Parts: sequence; C-alpha cells; structure tokens
Amino acid sequence: MALGGEDRQAAARDKILRACWELAREHGLSGFTMRQIAAAVGVRAPSLYTYFTSKHAIYDAMFAEGNAAFRDAVLAVPSSANRREQLRAAAAAFVRFCVADPVRFQLLFQRTLPGFQPSPRSYAPAVEALEAMRAAFAHVGITRPDHLDLWTALVTGLASQQLANDPAGDRWIRLTDAAADMFVALLDQAGAGRTEPGAEDL
Repeated sequence: MALGGEDRQAAARDKILRACWELAREHGLSGFTMRQIAAAVGVRAPSLYTYFTSKHAIYDAMFAEGNAAFRDAVLAVPSSANRREQLRAAAAAFVRFCVADPVRFQLLFQRTLPGFQPSPRSYAPAVEALEAMRAAFAHVGITRPDHLDLWTALVTGLASQQLANDPAGDRWIRLTDAAADMFVALLDQAGAGRTEPGAEDL
C-alpha cells in the first residue's frame, strides 16, 4: 500500500532521526554535519530542510524521542508501598536507562550542545516523567522538593560515574541499592513521611 503525503513525511523524518542517532553514537552529538546526515539517508543536503528547518530542529526531535523513552521507563517502574523497594527499583531503572545509551544521556541530562534549547513540545515528556516520579514518591511519603532534587542528583551522579569510569562494566550500577538505602536512612533521620510497620524490613 502506497503511503500518503503525511505518512511519507513521517517516515522520512523517522529515517533521518535514526541516521542522526547512529551518527551521534559514532561521532558525538556535535560531531556530524548536515551533509553527513544527507549521505546517510541517500538525499542531497538541501533536501533535509524539507523535513527539519535546522540542525537544532533535528536535535529537538531527538530530544523529544529520548524524553518519550525516559517517560516510558519511569512509568514502567513497579509501584510498591515499601519505600526502600520503591527507591531501589527507581534507582536501578534510572541508571540502567542512562547507561544504555550514553549519547541519549548526554542529550537529555547534560548541556553538551551550545545554544540548543529544547522546545516546550519536546520537553513535555520529561515533565510527564517528573510528574510520574513525584506521584510514585508521594505514594511512599516523599513530597519535599529538596528531597526530590537530592534524589535526582544522586542517581544522575551514579549514571555519570558509570559512563565516565566503567562504561563496559557495572561498578556504579551495582551501587544503586546502596544509594537507595542511604537515601532512605536520610529520610528516616529527617522524619520525612511515614513508614508502615515492617515496611523497611527486607
């Protein structure tokens, strides 16, 4: 069945984005050109502007794709009334998501592209992911914004260390349970939220 105009446009955009992810993984996020993209998809460079107005527009579409995958990963974390189990699952899921694709991690969580600002539309899935995280944490009594900020710094730090220092191994991935337990201990010390009797016993 022949594709309609909108379907052909969408298919062409998807092909371009797949090529961009591959080029970014080979050369780095800023290490490939529009000419290389065009060669990868078999068109002349000016033809790319039919689908994307600029290279930053391509980055914006990649950012949207990456954040949609991140949102889905957050939503897939099993829910638990046990605070420690919930945080352990969340930490492991986040770190594994990040280390699965270093280029995607750089695009979503580090400012590696000078002058690039994601559009509200491409950032929307990240907002959905954050709201899902807040809801899951509120379920186990974690509601303070500074606690959520500390948590994101903690797990992002683990991912960054893993990618920087042991990209082929699991040295920092193996620390996700310990990091979650340490965070729970801090919350308990601060009296943050309520823990059901026996909920912290493993």
